[in-house]
Amino acid sequence: MRIVFHGENAASFSHGFAALVGEGAEIAVLPDVLASDADRAAYAAADVIVGTRYEASFPRPDRLRLFHVPGAGYDAVDLAALPASAIVCNCFGHEQAIAEYVMAAILARHVPLADADQRLRRADWTYWAGAPDRVHDELAEKTIGLLGFGHIGKAIAARAKAFEMKVHVANRSPVASSALVDRAFGLNDLAAFWGSADFIVVSVPLTPETTGIVNAAAFSAMKPAAVIINVGRGPTIDETALYEALRDKRIAGAIIDTWYRYPSPGNSSVLPSALPFHELPNVVMTPHMSGWTNGTIRRRQKTIAENILNRTAGQPCSNVVRAAQEG
Repeated sequence: MRIVFHGENAASFSHGFAALVGEGAEIAVLPDVLASDADRAAYAAADVIVGTRYEASFPRPDRLRLFHVPGAGYDAVDLAALPASAIVCNCFGHEQAIAEYVMAAILARHVPLADADQRLRRADWTYWAGAPDRVHDELAEKTIGLLGFGHIGKAIAARAKAFEMKVHVANRSPVASSALVDRAFGLNDLAAFWGSADFIVVSVPLTPETTGIVNAAAFSAMKPAAVIINVGRGPTIDETALYEALRDKRIAGAIIDTWYRYPSPGNSSVLPSALPFHELPNVVMTPHMSGWTNGTIRRRQKTIAENILNRTAGQPCSNVVRAAQEG
């Protein structure tokens, strides 16, 4: 069994992987750019490819049986171009980390630990208890709006409830009655959803239907004190509409972890948008880091290894994105 980990992201899951699938596996770690003949030959000979991208210009792996995305998003994988013999799977395991990121970002706006620390080091007692003009805010009774209620949305809801927050959900499919959800909206009722929450968290996948789903009309419908958080895919929020809403202070702020431009081979120092978000004081910018933890890698390794073993044994795989066309 020849297993290829293609690219820097996928290579992160290769460490110690042989112990999960058996020493008989032949494991190769290839760079993002398949420049050499040896790399291209190894890619073409793979039984299993773990990677975030596939396009028709790549070497064609005619014997491929499993293409495994080491994450949830597979929008960079040209499913139609892959050999019909390959099952395509993705994996999750990042929802715990992303939920912690979201709660940390929200808490940072309400519990000013860093600012209090810096001030007190200068003998400034701005936040000292005992006077109404020195209070800071809290999360209890605030409303968090979750656009998308999959693995990530459910994990955030559970943690938000622990802080006594109200949880509103907007989702494509109906949301079953749950102690985690105070109010549910369909995607045909987004205008009401936008205005219902103090925080809006976007975690929907990127599809033609969700591209730009958060647009200028959405920002106009939000509360002026609202904060938007994107941990899904950058283009689910209209880039220009987001910038203008923040620049013009139509909403209070944003925490953005997923973007419109990313580093590429040979261009590692790139701002994440053509628009000057970095000049705005009311946005927290992070480099697509919310789900990237040791726990995420460990859980995803387990899913990938189990799917490889199942595929080899002729057993069903989990998280199937596209079935193989056998025979």
